[in-house]
Amino acid sequence: MLKGPRSKMLLRVRFFAIAVPGLFFLTGCSKVSNLGFPEKVSSVNDISLPLWQGAWIAAGVVGIFTAGLIAWAAVFHRKKNEEFPKQTQYHIPVEVAYTLIPLIIVAVLFAFTATKESKIMEKSTTQVMHDISVEGIQWSWQFAYPEAGANAVVTGTPDKPPTLVMPQGERVRFTLTSNDVVHGFWIPAFMIQLQNLPGVTNHIEFTANKIGSYPGRCNILCGRDHTRMLFTVKVVSPADYQSYLAQLKVAQS
Repeated sequence: MLKGPRSKMLLRVRFFAIAVPGLFFLTGCSKVSNLGFPEKVSSVNDISLPLWQGAWIAAGVVGIFTAGLIAWAAVFHRKKNEEFPKQTQYHIPVEVAYTLIPLIIVAVLFAFTATKESKIMEKSTTQVMHDISVEGIQWSWQFAYPEAGANAVVTGTPDKPPTLVMPQGERVRFTLTSNDVVHGFWIPAFMIQLQNLPGVTNHIEFTANKIGSYPGRCNILCGRDHTRMLFTVKVVSPADYQSYLAQLKVAQS
């Protein structure tokens, strides 16, 4: 039996080799962490959150496997004597393995990402319930509600960020434009980001599931006051949304 520092080292390596994957496995048996994002707040969030969790699980498995290989090499391939170790020019099976395995991992992640992205950007075949236009301006946002009239527009400023009001449980089509430079329409809690591009019109449709207020911001560097390009998404009941549209109509008259 080995004694001394070497035996202690071996025991530690074996402990971590068993304990770390075991803990990871046990956490997988329970509910997976949301990893910083709320759950079921929007239709986009419902699609993106499992992908986000899966990517972290894949990263964890790769990290644990890599750490195990490093520990194995450090413990069992340490220099044991003064002789120069045998040199190997190449090892074809190993080289093929560490080339193919990363390619397979990336291909699988890409396939899942492309599938989820297509679902998120899918347009309704029937008419959506509501339309809201989002225009990025230096350095704030302008939200237009065509249902309330041509002039039903809410314009913010860096000092007074605007509020984007949308109904709970009803699908909304957003039309994104920019009148100056590239901006990024980003609602972190909804796990959604789409660019506002000069001369280009982008569209996205989604449903807000939970009543509440959620911060939004521009996530593309767009100039001097980029950090102040904020807004708030306020999700209200369908009845309150209709009341809000009525207020916008009155404000125009």
